[in-house]
Amino acid sequence: METAPADSLAVVIDGYSFLEDPRWRDGALYVSDFFTRQVLRVRDGAHERVCEIEQQPSGLGWDPDGNLLVVSMLDRCLLRFDGERVTRVADLSAWATGPCNDMLVDPRGRAYVGNMGGDGEADSQLVETVLVRVDPDGSARPVADGLRFPNGLALTPDGRTLLLAETYGARISAFDVADDGSLANRRTWADFATDGLRETAREMVATGAILPDGIALDAEGALWVADAAGKGAFRVREGGELLERVDTGALTAFSVALGGADGRTLFVCASPTLFETDYPHDHRSCVLARTVRVPAAG
Repeated sequence: METAPADSLAVVIDGYSFLEDPRWRDGALYVSDFFTRQVLRVRDGAHERVCEIEQQPSGLGWDPDGNLLVVSMLDRCLLRFDGERVTRVADLSAWATGPCNDMLVDPRGRAYVGNMGGDGEADSQLVETVLVRVDPDGSARPVADGLRFPNGLALTPDGRTLLLAETYGARISAFDVADDGSLANRRTWADFATDGLRETAREMVATGAILPDGIALDAEGALWVADAAGKGAFRVREGGELLERVDTGALTAFSVALGGADGRTLFVCASPTLFETDYPHDHRSCVLARTVRVPAAG
């Protein structure tokens, strides 16, 4: 496995609390910062606030009309920002048993939203939870259950396969996507849990397994996977073979995206290691970037 050293990464922005869920769109990178409660847009070396989300922003996407969709973590809602005001699309609290987090919005405007399952504390019992789909009319329903912290998502270019990172399941799961957006035929795309599963987040980190957080699909069908256990970002083939690794040094990679003009820029959201800092007050979170060989899928 080829490893790129930490000094091969350029700093795009830094000095934030906990940057997550990077998305490339129309020549700009969008990213959420949890504890400063804002969505940022980065373009041509400058960055600006797009909107403020009082209950912490996480997953980002766009509806077919070009409006920004934002997951609101603590009140477990999906919001829409139309360029002037923020409105609620759906309340997910009936199904989300923990704060909501990452999201994928498909070309039809259907949003697939994960949640932590529990309170996210290091020594709390891990709780299986569901993935919720929100349709363009605001109706919501669970579409997969029995998930251990459903997190990063990716959709194949044909729209037929949804890939889901289960962080504390130490695996990537795959689902067939029907025309109506329902999911079926769940299977394991990659399993990193070589020493089995544990009952708490701290115990899962201690196993040494890759704990997949954000993911990004490339044109060869491989996934870039941010490892929340602290070992950088990995490029992974279906079946679990590790092809490449990008070292993030003293910081942990929590999310990734492929973008740039040619789709060959790997963006990595990196922050201090889990359970070892006070994120709201320790503003060392950054976005890092480097050029990779294979561009983004689609």
